[in-house]
Amino acid sequence: MTPEPDTRRGLTRRRLLLGGAVAGLGAAATVGADALIRSGAERGAGPAGDAAPAAALGTATVPFHGRHQAGIATTPQAHAAFVALELAPQTDRDGIRRLLSVLSDDAARLTQGRPALADSEPELAEVPARLTVTFGFGPELVRRVAPAAAPAWLRPLPAFGIDRLEPAWSGGDLLLQIAADDPFTVAHALRMLLKDARSAAGVRWVQSGFRRAAGSVPAGTTMRNLFGQVDGTVNPQPGDADFDELVWVGADGGWLQHGSGFVLRRIRMDLDRWDRLDRGGREQSVGRHLGNGAPLTGTEEHDEPDFEAKTAIGFPVIPEFSHLRRARSDDPRERIHRRAYNYDAAPAGGAISDSGLLFASFQADVDRQFVPLQRRLDELDLLNEWTTPIGSAVFAIPPGCEEGGFIGETLFDASA
Repeated sequence: MTPEPDTRRGLTRRRLLLGGAVAGLGAAATVGADALIRSGAERGAGPAGDAAPAAALGTATVPFHGRHQAGIATTPQAHAAFVALELAPQTDRDGIRRLLSVLSDDAARLTQGRPALADSEPELAEVPARLTVTFGFGPELVRRVAPAAAPAWLRPLPAFGIDRLEPAWSGGDLLLQIAADDPFTVAHALRMLLKDARSAAGVRWVQSGFRRAAGSVPAGTTMRNLFGQVDGTVNPQPGDADFDELVWVGADGGWLQHGSGFVLRRIRMDLDRWDRLDRGGREQSVGRHLGNGAPLTGTEEHDEPDFEAKTAIGFPVIPEFSHLRRARSDDPRERIHRRAYNYDAAPAGGAISDSGLLFASFQADVDRQFVPLQRRLDELDLLNEWTTPIGSAVFAIPPGCEEGGFIGETLFDASA
């Protein structure tokens, strides 16, 4: 069998990275398995980039190549793993190029229901389930490739009074956001990509999250967090008039044009103490009715809140300290595209839960959009009584790539 051109290129890159570790696999056998899985995926392919009917959930795919990376404007999948890698000391500019080439090649395969090039369990790649892999670059990776190319906001967030950050959940040189509607698919993709990276980088942290299972709620339903609150009602969506301006870096962003800025905050939620608060107190803290997410001055989730409305005794119906009020800005530019997930870890000691929110957001400029919002929440948000940020990381999300290219090639072009 004659290998396809892209298969030969992928194998060459992998030999460069792994020193010929793949040479022990029969190339023809590897390509044959690839073709078998690919043909099966193509026969059952569902709609790209959005939720599919139940019968097609497993075979639905999202394109990997394009102007923007997938996993940002993509309708959020049910499961996600956020992985931060730490570059090895010896991984230089050329090593980073080889690493990104191999990762991009395998991510492109896996997202289309095809096995990674050296996948010893190719059957596990048969169910793409809208798998996306999104790459992000930390300050150190950009420094090793092009020291002068980092945007001003690519650094740790300013210190906030509510933070209790733990190194175990913070920082990182290379981000992989792996998301799909099947946790099995996420686990397999994660393992394949970590195998790709192990000679050039080590794992700093892995944070896994979930939403409602695919198909369990109507399309377009706003997610709920583990406090029970509707989480993310006011969220710019693809197709909105200002989505592109808010999310994608513009022409003045150089190598980051068509990319984005990414923030991940791990927020521990004290469910045990939240349980002691009555429903009225919870709704005052949030500023919304818990039943359907409507603002306290409205009846439907997407009703515009009336911050001037007063109670019979003259107090604001939506308290100044409520999360809704503190998260709202009078400046329309101070908005972000959130893509959050819940987490639920094993409790310890006398606690019943160790749960929280993986608050993931995309914005064109972290300093201009995310930081002002977080400062308002830091100053007066009553939810701070039951939430504690314990992890924080900022990454630059490069633009997408075309077939035959790799994620991050614009960064290398900027330093040429």
